[in-house]
Formats: sequence, C-alpha cells, structure tokens
Amino acid sequence: MNNFEFHNPTRIVFGKGRAAELAKLVPVDAKVLILVGGSSAEKTGTLSEVRLALGDRMTGTLSGIEPNPEFDTCMLAVQRVRQEGFDFLLAVGGGSVIDATKFIAAAVPFDGDPWEILLKSGRNVGSAMPFGVMLTLPATGSEMNNGGVITRRSLAAKLSFRSRHLFPQFSVLDPTKTYTLPRQQLANGVVDAFVHTVEQYLTYPVNAPVQDRFAEALLQTLIEIGPRLTAAEEPDYDDRASLMWVATMALNGVIGAGVPQDWSTHMIGHELTALHNLDHAVTLAIVLPAMLSERRNQKREKLLQYATRVWHLEHGTEEQRIDAAIDHTRSFFEKMGIPTRLGAYKLNQGDVNKVIDLLEKHSMTQLGERREVTLEVSRHVLESAL
Repeated sequence: MNNFEFHNPTRIVFGKGRAAELAKLVPVDAKVLILVGGSSAEKTGTLSEVRLALGDRMTGTLSGIEPNPEFDTCMLAVQRVRQEGFDFLLAVGGGSVIDATKFIAAAVPFDGDPWEILLKSGRNVGSAMPFGVMLTLPATGSEMNNGGVITRRSLAAKLSFRSRHLFPQFSVLDPTKTYTLPRQQLANGVVDAFVHTVEQYLTYPVNAPVQDRFAEALLQTLIEIGPRLTAAEEPDYDDRASLMWVATMALNGVIGAGVPQDWSTHMIGHELTALHNLDHAVTLAIVLPAMLSERRNQKREKLLQYATRVWHLEHGTEEQRIDAAIDHTRSFFEKMGIPTRLGAYKLNQGDVNKVIDLLEKHSMTQLGERREVTLEVSRHVLESAL
C-alpha cells in the first residue's frame, strides 16, 4: 500500500426524518441560497421540510440546475449570490446539484474568470463559500467529497475540478427521499457507484487488503440490491439506505486511499456526455466493459481477483474467468436496464472520431493508472463498444 494522507471533514447525518436537523447544522445568522434541479423537490415536499427547518433565516431558492450542470447556469447563480449577499449555500438534490453548488461556492470569491477554475481542475481555488447538502438522489458520492464536474455545452466541454476547500460542511442523507425516484434514476445510481468503485479497485495489486475487501463488499452489495431496487413495486427502506450509503462510501476517499486509481472510463464518458447529453451512468456502462477487455493484460491480476471474489468464478482457465467477469459486468448493467453499446444510442464511427478529437483537445492523451491509455487505446475501446 502506498503512502497517503486522508482528510474528510464532511459531517454525515443519516436516517429517516433528519431534515429537521438543518435547524442546528446551518448557522443561525446565515442568509441561505437553496439550490435545486427541477420541480421534484417542491412536489415531494422536501423543499417545504427544508424551509421549515431553516425557520426564520433569510432564504432564497434557485432552481433549474441541469442533470449535467451547465457553466452558464452556475454563473447566473454566482451573480445572484454576489448581488443579494447570500453567505451560505444549501444543495437539495443529487450529484448534479451538489457539483454545481461546489463550483458556485468556489466561483463567488474567485478573483478572475471562474472558467479558469475548470481549466486548472480546481488547483487555483484558494477559498470557497460554506455549503451543505440535503441528498435526494444517491449516485455520485459528491455529498462527501471535494470534487465535481461542470459542462459547458457551447464548447463541448465537461471538466472536473476538486479542492480541499470544497468539502460540504455536512450532508443529510435520508433514504426516504429516494422513494419517489424513477427506476431509471435508481439504475443510474447503482451503475454510477459500481463504476466509481471499480475505477479505484481494478488496477494492479499494491498489497492493500483493507481497501480491496472494502471495495469488493461495496460491489457485492450493489449486485445484490440493484435488481431489487428496480424491480420493487414499493420502495424498501433497507435497500434504499444501502444504496445511499454505498454511493457515499464509493467516492469519499476511503477505498482509494493508498491505492492506484484509473478513471479513464470516466474521462471518456465525460466526452460522450458533453457531445450527446447521455446520462453519466449510461456512458460509464458503455465504456467500462470495453475498457476492461482492452486492458485485460495490464489489469490481469486484479481482474482474476475480481472474478473470484466478486463474481465467484472459480472454474476454467484464467482467460475464461477474465472473459466471464467482464461478461458478468456487462450483463449486470444490462439487467439494470442500461444498454452497453454505442449503437443502442444511435452512435457510430463518426461519433467515435469526435470523442477522440475532444480527448486530444482536453489533453486526455495519457489516462489510466499507469498513464497507458493513449488516444489509440481510447479509440480501440470505443470502437469495440459500437
């Protein structure tokens, strides 16, 4: 296991009815801007709960944050914060709303063009507004980490950023807030958490048995609860709670501490989203099986471990077990209702060429845990996913 430091200051408040604790979590003298996506938070009563908990605090609401949050929308929020003097942000939603909130928190005090935050991946963020989270959609783990992703569609760009200043002060995780989610969003959440875990686990061995076993437990939990979540006629609290906690633990830094990480699937997926507005989880489901197949030799030892420990594949040759593990992964995504071929989304060779062009434009030419995923490798991955 490699040397590492681990720091995560986010306070987690987990369980039914915990929205009321916003009364204690948000400073009593704060002027709060509540950020939401569409109308669901209002329709389900979550916003009413939040406003009730905030009591006499001065509040405002900004809605309309997109599923892939747009830079221009975020900048409208930055302008409003500056003009109206808000001093605390509260994200009510899933990863997109939280990512947007993080960017807004960094952009408000930023001296210069906030686009530079994204161009430099957040390395130039020196301070940020305080913010908290009321999570309604488990998937990205953004509620307990310091990173995010913002899209600028006019430039066909989807760029990630992170900073030690961008951890939420707190995140309220109430699994009952997932009860009204459509099955597609639940499926997306399962796949998103699964691939987050795989990107930190399926690399090469570094004698990190704690992280390995923890990652394997998360993957096995998702495999167990995923089909139940999308098939259930009525929501099951325990399965919803498990999904919410797995998604949080998948990307809060614990399983990635001291181990190599990949993230090539994510970087390629971001370009697919930027070009075609596909759901983030959809792009991951398309790219990951093809990436594992393409890089089977570089990931050989961990793929065999994954085959045995996660999918319980103990018979056949090593090559057969690796093939079966990749096939099981693809089948799991398909079982969740997410097609894993570009052709299912009417994308073709011309679209592959455009993704490669964007990867080159954004300097994504040496990806992966060993920086071996060149543009040529990325092309092979996408072509095998057609």
